Amino acid sequence: MGILRLSHVDITVPDLDLAKAYYTGVMGMDLTEETPDRAFFKCWDEEDHHSLAVRYDPRVGMDRFAFKVDHEDDLAEMERKVETYGFHVQRISHGEEVGQGESIRFETPSGHEMELVFDVEKVGGRTGKLNPEIPVDLLGIAPPRMDHLLINAEEVGEAAKFYMDVLGFRMTEQLVGGDGHQIGVWMERSHSPHDLAVVNGTNGALHHFAFWLDDWDHVRRSADILAYNAIQIDVGPTRHGVTRGNTIYFFDPMGTRNEVFTGGYRPDPDFPTITWTEDNIGQAVFYYEGEVNDRFVSVHT
Repeated sequence: MGILRLSHVDITVPDLDLAKAYYTGVMGMDLTEETPDRAFFKCWDEEDHHSLAVRYDPRVGMDRFAFKVDHEDDLAEMERKVETYGFHVQRISHGEEVGQGESIRFETPSGHEMELVFDVEKVGGRTGKLNPEIPVDLLGIAPPRMDHLLINAEEVGEAAKFYMDVLGFRMTEQLVGGDGHQIGVWMERSHSPHDLAVVNGTNGALHHFAFWLDDWDHVRRSADILAYNAIQIDVGPTRHGVTRGNTIYFFDPMGTRNEVFTGGYRPDPDFPTITWTEDNIGQAVFYYEGEVNDRFVSVHT
């Protein structure tokens, strides 16, 4: 019961054609549907209609992020919990959003619009379900699925309390300051190192969303593809201390930060929270370099 996993991230871009070219040609996603002002994408091993929605807007930013719930009844239960906490919940009717059924939307303590959905149109992956073969005709980086996102909040502890107490997320790791306040938290619902992270910054901002890759060799290959296509790399290839994952951060041509990610640990239900202290923030974020560049902590959309 409750939240199952990340469903989709909805961003805004000033050039829809450029976004389509990048997310299909460089990232290797499948374009599943278009409307006059939106484009919808999925990764090759995802069954649902989309994991990324891109809407035309002169301003680069994020409309919302959505998580999928396990059962239809979870929507009513989550609606009750969110409203009890003090936030208004908007019901979105079946068919009102492309590719999905009824959902609920609400604002979080950090000013982000969040959506919960159960019924999502199934369009299928690149492989079948009987004796499937791994596809060999994939373009670009071609991640099999979307993995997680990191958002900013002025009060990280307040945001974390909402996600944990109201929505049932579990904290795997935290970064704390000298006085014990939380600078960053990493939380999961799918027994991965994190499905959602919240780090100190501007309310309502998106730091990045990340795609899963199967191994370190695919991360190295991604770096080659990014360099070949003259995509601006932010950091990496490198490794995190937090999550222990291997990573590259880079910007799409419109300025939204993407990540490819692999590795890390599998946090069982009794996995204890790992704490990093601010004096070790460099190693926590980038384990090999031991330092964080200014752009990584200051640039967001």
